[in-house]
Amino acid sequence: MASILESILDANQRYAQDFGEKRNLAMPPSRRFAILTCMDARLDPAKFAGLDEGDAHVVRNAGGRASEDAIRSLVISYKLLGTREWFVIHHTDCGMETFSDEIMRGLLAKSLDHAVLESNGWHDRGSGSGTSEAQYIDWLTIRHQEETIAEDIQRLRRHPLVPPWIPILGFLYDVRSGALRPVGAAISVGSAK
Repeated sequence: MASILESILDANQRYAQDFGEKRNLAMPPSRRFAILTCMDARLDPAKFAGLDEGDAHVVRNAGGRASEDAIRSLVISYKLLGTREWFVIHHTDCGMETFSDEIMRGLLAKSLDHAVLESNGWHDRGSGSGTSEAQYIDWLTIRHQEETIAEDIQRLRRHPLVPPWIPILGFLYDVRSGALRPVGAAISVGSAK
């Protein structure tokens, strides 16, 4: 059985053989928009949003949250690379709904090994030392998806580096159907001024 590294390198070799005209893609995204979404492996923005290479910027992190680094990427996207519209897309059944800051901090204080989600919550499987460094991180967990989408859009809208003329749209992706659903609570918050 091939290792993950070998399979990735083999796939890349096949991809590079047919790269062709993709070498001529411009740095700015051709469709002039950006997506902020979750890193969840069940989400493929290219497929659910009908994207080809070169079409859009896709910024991903745990939960698709408007973290400082996500904001940094989105600001670069519009300021230097000309995006004119942003989409914040969270999803159903998100792992960020399964824990709190306190739970994550407690798990990491116990050990740095993997934790496992059981019927009664997260449990540390490891042994050995952990660290208290997790207490200094805001893990940006999620309690209610629609409220969190609206909060993230509000954070983007209020940020002093984000111009008021960029529309910021909020959606919830359903991992069971593949459908994108607009989030009503985010519409007025994200409207361009």
